[in-house]
Amino acid sequence: MGRDAPNAKMSDMTRDRALALLEARSQAAQSELASQTDAGADVLHYLAANGAPATRRAVAANIAAPAQANRHLAEDGDDDVRAELARKISRLMPNLSAQENGHVRALTIETLERLARDQVPRVRAVLADAIKALDCIPKFIVLTLARDAQSVVAAPILEYSPLLSDADLMEIVAAAKAEEVLTAIALRRPLTAEVSEAIVSSLDIPAIAALLANADAAIREKTLDDLAAQAETIQTWHVPLVMRADLSRRAIWRIASFVGSGLIDQLVSRYGLDEEIKTHLNKELRARLQQDAGTQPLPTDAAIRDVAAARASGRLNEIFVEQAANLGQRDTVILALAALGQVPEVKARKIFATRSAKPVTALVWHAGLSMRLAFKIQTFVMKLPVGELLPARAGVYFPMTEDEMRWHLGYFDVVV
Repeated sequence: MGRDAPNAKMSDMTRDRALALLEARSQAAQSELASQTDAGADVLHYLAANGAPATRRAVAANIAAPAQANRHLAEDGDDDVRAELARKISRLMPNLSAQENGHVRALTIETLERLARDQVPRVRAVLADAIKALDCIPKFIVLTLARDAQSVVAAPILEYSPLLSDADLMEIVAAAKAEEVLTAIALRRPLTAEVSEAIVSSLDIPAIAALLANADAAIREKTLDDLAAQAETIQTWHVPLVMRADLSRRAIWRIASFVGSGLIDQLVSRYGLDEEIKTHLNKELRARLQQDAGTQPLPTDAAIRDVAAARASGRLNEIFVEQAANLGQRDTVILALAALGQVPEVKARKIFATRSAKPVTALVWHAGLSMRLAFKIQTFVMKLPVGELLPARAGVYFPMTEDEMRWHLGYFDVVV
């Protein structure tokens, strides 16, 4: 008995190895069978329900798999199986005519809908990318993906789907919370002026840059003029603005006032401007560079001393700034707003240097002060003409929304 025991143990090990080998060969054979288009509907359905993950992935990729098997695999516990199924369903849809067996069509659309609501973003993203340009997908499925909370899912549909109307796009723009969503819409070709206007109204700088770079996006002349007037401190807008083919004369001159010589040359070339204009623009550029090379004016000692004393004594508030504004004390007002808003002095000075009511009003708001005071600063410190003043709404409130004021401050890298 004692001599037979080792042989029995060896025999058990051999059986284990043999069974493992048989199992591996069986799975390989199943996977190979699952990939055959002539395996038969019953066989493929059986393998979809009972096969190993590799086998189920092969069925998911097999274009001959029956609709029932596809619907079953849409509930598979393996993400890779469902992702493979998503790729295949996108290939099936263009050939799924209205004349197809009604039950097969219903099952296929049900499978597509299930994948569009998959709990794993990667699976939904695979589906969205696969069907993004198709016009044979049910509209409700396209909208489900377009409104997905994950931008990696929504973006391909928003950029490419031919099934989305302008109304759909503007509704999504209005509700968008991620810049990737807005940028995807801005990249659509073509894009109507109405949708372009909605994107500009979103105040999203990267999305507007993408919009400007889209040669097939229609943008109204007034909108382009407004963007050109606002673009000086937004570097990402400079090149796409210059490369637009639909700039007005006003926009060209405004852009030329802040871009470099290379972009001025582009404007001259693209719009056929004559040499006299080119010489004038480059002369203005040299003057601007010489001015920029100079140092920023330093605040007076009195302004520094007054603001520091007010801060130390707890008097740096609305009353202090209003008194300085009434006296036209520009340096004191700038230093006080910079301190109250925790903004670098150099940025506050750049905001005032624009001589524009909107960014200065936004700075006053950011400093926690009133619109009434903002109007006094426009009048007594900036000394703006009546036509350029920005009055309060209803005599008391800021006339811009908080998003608009954040947008103006964002030009100067002031984060609110």
